[in-house]
Amino acid sequence: MHIVAIGKTDVGLKRDHNEDQLLMDPGLGLYVVCDGMGGHAAGEVASAHAVKTVQRVLQEQQALIDEAKRDVGDARDRLVTAVEVAVNTACSEIFNMATKDTGKAGMGTTLVMMVVVGGKGLMGHVGDSRLYMVRAGQIHQLSEDHSYTSEMVKRGKMTREQARSSPYANVITRAVGIQKNVQVDTLLFDIIPGDTFLLCSDGLHGYYDDPNDLADSLGGTDTEKVPDTLIQTANNRGGKDNITAVVLRAVADASDRALEEARATEVNLKLDTLKKIPLFRYLTYQELVKVLNITYLETYEAGAQIIKEGDSGEELYIVLAGRVVVSRGSQEIVELHPGVHFGEMALVDQSPRSATVTARDPTRLLVVQRRSFYTLIRKEPVLAVKLLWSFVQVLSRRLRETNEQLSGARTALESRDLPFMEIEDIDDNEVTRPPGKAAG
Repeated sequence: MHIVAIGKTDVGLKRDHNEDQLLMDPGLGLYVVCDGMGGHAAGEVASAHAVKTVQRVLQEQQALIDEAKRDVGDARDRLVTAVEVAVNTACSEIFNMATKDTGKAGMGTTLVMMVVVGGKGLMGHVGDSRLYMVRAGQIHQLSEDHSYTSEMVKRGKMTREQARSSPYANVITRAVGIQKNVQVDTLLFDIIPGDTFLLCSDGLHGYYDDPNDLADSLGGTDTEKVPDTLIQTANNRGGKDNITAVVLRAVADASDRALEEARATEVNLKLDTLKKIPLFRYLTYQELVKVLNITYLETYEAGAQIIKEGDSGEELYIVLAGRVVVSRGSQEIVELHPGVHFGEMALVDQSPRSATVTARDPTRLLVVQRRSFYTLIRKEPVLAVKLLWSFVQVLSRRLRETNEQLSGARTALESRDLPFMEIEDIDDNEVTRPPGKAAG
């Protein structure tokens, strides 16, 4: 697989100079868009310095990038840290420049970047420039705006329509260079052939209220013309700001087409399965990717025991392929198929497993460990609240089903001929026996 990339920037119709900057470094696999801010062209200085600094710092990490491409050890995790360091190096340098020159006081820049490492992409993001992905005709915003209106929408204080017309629509809450350090959003995600990515400034995405409209524009087969089309549309709709677009398209090499198609099928299967799990029903695409990043695959032959009743465990399992059987003692309880999960209580406590699970067929499972799960929800409080709400709903449903079963058993007992005792005197264990079986 290789990446075809084309980038363009335009001053727009209302500004007299361009404070946007873009960088494309295919050798490094680095693509960046920055949108500067500050008077007397200081924004232009900030954005230019940001792209150069990020490039310089990551060039010093070329060996790590090469390891990440080959997926050596924890190289990709270390590259995430390297991206955060690169952005914060730019942040501190721009801040120091502004401190020494009063004419540049308050200058800063947004930044959205993508590093391509093999079949993975790594986003670094600060501000309200954006990264989009189009896959199979569906568009997903991988970045989240650091803006006042975005925060108000998240809190339920504004609708998206109100946010678009708000006088504070351009107020950002995070930027590179305004302070000495900045929190950088990062996201590691899969790239498969056919994927199209857009890095852009708000001068572009601000004119695309409907994401599907943007997806249609990005769907053109001639990648070379896509940035021009996007910029022309933004200018036709007002062009009040500088406009920048960097478009990347993943293309399968002929020699590896079969391998890439198999990998694409696997990636889509994992995401589609996660989306169907009740526990993850409220997560955005970006949040699903974050959950997917803490999972790993396990394979079991038919008849292999996955978990054993009474043993301790800390894994949630999701069936990707095959079938598993849940049993208690010698009694089979249920058969689970692809798209179903089990063992979720291990994410909450360390109680012994309540049942045994065995593979009925050759089976592939997606596994989430408690430790990784806790690390994720500590870093992502909004995601944590969504998961907690889903967890409560799952447990509530199971409690309701259990109560219905108990109620049905009690009704069956009440209908039996019991001349020597009242139903209130029956031991609770009685209701667990199948109707028609007498107590021992």
